Amino acid sequence: QVQVVESGGGLVQAGGSLRLSCTASGLDFGRVTMAWLRQAPGKERVGLSCISPGGSTTYYADSVKDRFTISRDNVKNTLYLQMDSLKPEDTAMYYCAADRAAYSVCSGSWFNDRGRSAYRGQGTQVTVSS
Repeated sequence: QVQVVESGGGLVQAGGSLRLSCTASGLDFGRVTMAWLRQAPGKERVGLSCISPGGSTTYYADSVKDRFTISRDNVKNTLYLQMDSLKPEDTAMYYCAADRAAYSVCSGSWFNDRGRSAYRGQGTQVTVSS
C-alpha cells in the first residue's frame, strides 16, 4: 500500500523560510517523478515543482521560481521543498505527489498529464503572515 506523508508546514512571517518534507513508502521511490502542489482556499490545486527520479531534472512554476527549491534523498525515500522569501500569497495547503509509473518526464506538462493520477498525501498547511 502506497503512503505519502507531508510534514513541515506552519506559520511564518513574510520573508521567512520553511522546509517541507514528504516521505513515500510502498513504491519504488528512486524510480518515480515526485512533485509538490498547493491549493489555496477557494482556488484550484496548482502544480509548483517536480523532480525527476535521479534528481537531475527539475521544473518550477513561475510563481515560485528562484524562491523554492525541490530536492530528494532516494536513500531516505524523502522529497523536500525549501521555501524562501515567503509571501502571504504562498498561504495554502501543500501536497506531495508521486507518479504511479517509473521514469516519467518531469516538466510543466506532467501536472496536467500523469500528475492527475499521481499518489498524493493529505497535505501540510503553510500560512504566511504579512
